Amino acid sequence: QVQLVESGGGSVHAGGSLRLSCLGSGFFVDYYTIGWFRQAPGKEREMISCISSNSREDSKFYADSVKGRFTISRAKDKNVIYLQMDNLTPDDTALYYCATDLSVAFLSCTSADFSTRGQGTQVTVSS
Repeated sequence: QVQLVESGGGSVHAGGSLRLSCLGSGFFVDYYTIGWFRQAPGKEREMISCISSNSREDSKFYADSVKGRFTISRAKDKNVIYLQMDNLTPDDTALYYCATDLSVAFLSCTSADFSTRGQGTQVTVSS
């Protein structure tokens, strides 16, 4: 069964850090574009980071809101995509989830439809 499972969320104070994990099962995450999204109550969904591969090297995207604070990476031996989140602020409070497009391998972050997603993990940052 193909699925994505997120973990690593929690409650931290402003300035703190968390590392989110996106575990893929039923498919090999290194062949597919993986995006990290977040959605806070009353706000639109935002793609904050994405990692894609053309089989030779990774391409990474970061939204301006997280650039310089968040880092996306692979754990190739674990079929996991990480999102390291540093210097968190209350504005980062949201449900975070990962998503992918399994229709074609090696899509770019702008071409993937991210129609397959996990249930999400909650991140709460207090001031």
